[in-house]
Amino acid sequence: MATEAISVRVPARSAGHDLRAIKIVLHREILRFVNDRTRMLSMLVQPVLWLFVMGTGLGSLVQGSIPGIDFRTFMYPGMISMTVIMTGMFSAGSIVWDREFGFLREMLVAPVSRGAIVVGKCLGGALVATAQGIIILAMAGLVGVPYSPALMVTLLAEMFLAAFTITAFGVMLAARMKNMQTFFGLMQMAIMPMMFLSGAMFPLANLPSWLHVLTVLNPMTYAVDPMRQAVFAHLDVPPQINAMLNPGVQWFGYQVPVPLELGVVAALGAVLLGVGIAEFRRAE
Repeated sequence: MATEAISVRVPARSAGHDLRAIKIVLHREILRFVNDRTRMLSMLVQPVLWLFVMGTGLGSLVQGSIPGIDFRTFMYPGMISMTVIMTGMFSAGSIVWDREFGFLREMLVAPVSRGAIVVGKCLGGALVATAQGIIILAMAGLVGVPYSPALMVTLLAEMFLAAFTITAFGVMLAARMKNMQTFFGLMQMAIMPMMFLSGAMFPLANLPSWLHVLTVLNPMTYAVDPMRQAVFAHLDVPPQINAMLNPGVQWFGYQVPVPLELGVVAALGAVLLGVGIAEFRRAE
């Protein structure tokens, strides 16, 4: 008996399919975050400890040299950055988890570009990290930062930009990782130096030349400094204290303006996204 072949029709890829894939991946990231309350709490513990425990301890040592301002106010933008960076990296790490449990392969056989999956992952990670950062924003009054609507909107936009860039960086790292242990080890090795060299916990003024060079080369410096500039613009701080705690970033004596700093972060995010998409296509 002859058997007839059954034809299988696979829908062609289209921009509509890609946009729908971005929406689905983004929605999945949000649902995963909302349903994982333990993760939400754990991502908040570290920056809160740094801000209220270490910030209070360090503030007691330097309060005589920075009259009129709480040292925790200085650290506040850095703790916002720490929150969104850690959350964004963990969101990117879910790619490795999906690969281990086979869900990633199911997404890859769909008639959508792999770039759409990466874009959805980065947007989802950025939104989740920004949502986590909003909780830190709510603590602004506890460290002397005013609840100015203009300041809150500015910080939200800068948080989202930083979160998107760091999630793209995490996706690039996770593209070829086969297990979570390797990813988290590499993540810690990359994130901790970036955080310590970003000026999140110490002023960028009067640094030794070698340390100044490292802070200028560190891309996260250009995510932390605009947030600090925004906060200090809404504070009544003596000029000499402002020059000490909020000197900005300088390139060979040139004061880098905030729009250029944000442009550096945005350009880096676009480059990392492109590299992540390329790595993702070669990984499977």
